[in-house]
Amino acid sequence: MSAWVWIAVALLGGIGACARFLLISLIATRHSGNLPLGVLAVNVSGSLLLGLVAGLALSGDALVLSATATLGSYTTFSTWMLETQRLGHGGRVRAAVLNVVVSVALGVAAVALGRTVGAWL
Repeated sequence: MSAWVWIAVALLGGIGACARFLLISLIATRHSGNLPLGVLAVNVSGSLLLGLVAGLALSGDALVLSATATLGSYTTFSTWMLETQRLGHGGRVRAAVLNVVVSVALGVAAVALGRTVGAWL
């Protein structure tokens, strides 16, 4: 990879991480329920976009920049796991299980939808 691609990876990674922070914060200020809906929204929307990238069959630098740099920094598996652990540790085991089941189901559905749309385009 060229130096320009490395620079773009850093910039797009920062943009993806900032977008994640902003969306999670925005949802957290409007919703204070049992489930971490901000993290769910980020991961489902990221899954949809990653499915779209896969459906478009991007490769090379375009794949690295869109999927790895931007979407890799936007989505947040570790935060999802931390929120799930906090729910369980706080005695809200049902909410923790629901968080896992809903996140996985919506994430898989979003990837499938994104791939279908991407392949159609």
